Amino acid sequence: MNGTAVLHSIIDGVLTGSVYALMATGLTLIFGVMNIINVAQGIFVILGAYLSYALSVHLGIDLFVGLAITIPTLFVVGVVVERLFLTRIKGPERVVMSILVTYAVSLVIEGVLNMVFSTNYVELHAWYVDRSVKVFGIYLPYIYLLGFAMAVVLLTALYVMLYRTRFGSSVRASLADQTSRPVGGHQRQTSLDRVLWSWRRGHGRGRMIYGATNAFNASSSYDLISRLLVIMYWAAWEASAARLVAGIMMVTIEDLVSVVWGPVWSNLAFFLILVVVLSLRPQGLFGKQTVRVA
Repeated sequence: MNGTAVLHSIIDGVLTGSVYALMATGLTLIFGVMNIINVAQGIFVILGAYLSYALSVHLGIDLFVGLAITIPTLFVVGVVVERLFLTRIKGPERVVMSILVTYAVSLVIEGVLNMVFSTNYVELHAWYVDRSVKVFGIYLPYIYLLGFAMAVVLLTALYVMLYRTRFGSSVRASLADQTSRPVGGHQRQTSLDRVLWSWRRGHGRGRMIYGATNAFNASSSYDLISRLLVIMYWAAWEASAARLVAGIMMVTIEDLVSVVWGPVWSNLAFFLILVVVLSLRPQGLFGKQTVRVA
């Protein structure tokens, strides 16, 4: 077994896993506050990556500068979807119906992207994407280091907001017990908008980083959403640190299995571990055991 390849897998898991953790944060907030599982999250990430691609290729706009356009654009798209479809879902079947509705939205966006950009894989390019720096004898693109630093800063800021502010206490109460409705009526919606706006600013950067570190097409959203849902489950609605660790674990496991046994086994091993965790710790890797009272 090549020691350099193993070290590269671990470093890659730490750097890219943090970006996955950042993207998974939105799933946690939306489910916790709105009781909605947004399976369109993956296609929204791909849509943001395509927007960065179009701005870069056709207008020559730098990827980070383009975030000033992609973040507000994706925020508006998210608000339109929420106002037109998700606010109309009510009742005890809200979670199940949200999966169906957001999946339908995902299919529509995927079809549009395939018509506009075709099904060919595309890549984002910039000097910090194409150039590398030597770290522990391994050459890593600058974008990996920038993505890691950005993810850590934004997840830390989110942690401070949720665990060190009065507003964060209300949001956490809603995450812990949706039936208590600690922030009610208009105040609940206002708080939600503040959470989603704060998150989408960071998540928009995560979309661009994902596109810069992966070749993608519209169908890439299926693999991506499965990973984000696993991170959300492993972290079990816990703090940003739990999501960060879960994201790093996910990527590191896949990379190490790919090095030791081969790429064909990486996804299989990852989902086998997921099944084991589901069987032994249904509350998630970092979740606390809860007692239900009949």
